[in-house]
Amino acid sequence: MISPTQVLFLGAALSVLLWGLERYRTRFVKTDLFIAVVVSSGLAAFVVAPGIFYTVGGLLNIQKRFVVASLIANVVFIVLFMYVINRIRDLRGDLTRLNRQLSVAQAPQADGGVKQISVVIPAYNEADTIGSVVRSLPEQTHGYDVEPIVVCDGSADDTAHQARTNGAMVVKHHVNQGQGGALKTGFEVAIENDAAIVVTMDADGQHPAEELETLIEPIVQDRADYVMGSRYLGVDQSGNGTVREAGIQFFTRAINVLTKSSITDCTNGYRAIRGTMLEDLTLTEERFSAPELIIEARKQGLRIEEIPVTIEERDAGESKKPQLGYAFGLSRTILMTWIR
Repeated sequence: MISPTQVLFLGAALSVLLWGLERYRTRFVKTDLFIAVVVSSGLAAFVVAPGIFYTVGGLLNIQKRFVVASLIANVVFIVLFMYVINRIRDLRGDLTRLNRQLSVAQAPQADGGVKQISVVIPAYNEADTIGSVVRSLPEQTHGYDVEPIVVCDGSADDTAHQARTNGAMVVKHHVNQGQGGALKTGFEVAIENDAAIVVTMDADGQHPAEELETLIEPIVQDRADYVMGSRYLGVDQSGNGTVREAGIQFFTRAINVLTKSSITDCTNGYRAIRGTMLEDLTLTEERFSAPELIIEARKQGLRIEEIPVTIEERDAGESKKPQLGYAFGLSRTILMTWIR
């Protein structure tokens, strides 16, 4: 005689199996069908093959079949949960790549050539400052044409319009991707336009454009492939608090220990990179990009030089850096970039 509980389990097994078959007929995704078969088989086995659970229970020294079934169910649930998390991560990655490809495809084309400097400026809701930042850039330096590329990273304000009307090439992200994601898009556009040197600077006015000539000089003179600005070798007027300053020092020392470097300012976004070597860097970080760039440059053998720069106080607005999780994000980025 079949008990109501057994009927319930068999009904659930049949329902899961039918769901899996329907999903497969609709989307032809083998993973969906496989998961449905495994789950439905486990539910059916509880009724038609209870000896399996008693055998497993004997190995685990558990006498009750329901306890064994619950234990197995929890293990299956954890596996499925990890699978779903991985699928979500993959889908987010696909969406990010699609967004970037669309942005790069729609970007205007510059004149290109080996005598061009692309200045990549990530901007998220920086309408109050981006215009003055773009205007402050020289048209030429060291014989190179200077081409500002503003990556409007899902801004909800007038950032794109202000950048474009002040002479910048504007690339728009339809969804915010973070500073690292915006830099990667800008790098792709710069590579497409055959930039000889790629410079990155912030959109908030903290990086003086008059120091651009000094920043690229080590590359122009073939002393370096990657030039980093340092507020600690130069002038720091950023107004950072004690905790943030201590954090910068801590993470800078960590990078120095892990990569056998001697840098002083690991989070400074004012940098210059030789264009032909930019493609050698494996960049995956969407937000905490500064440590990844430094570690990748060291791993790929780029000649790194650090020079004094001035970091000024923001012209307007507030910092977009997250208040919570910033230290964790930097730690994760440093560790993952170092070991991969």
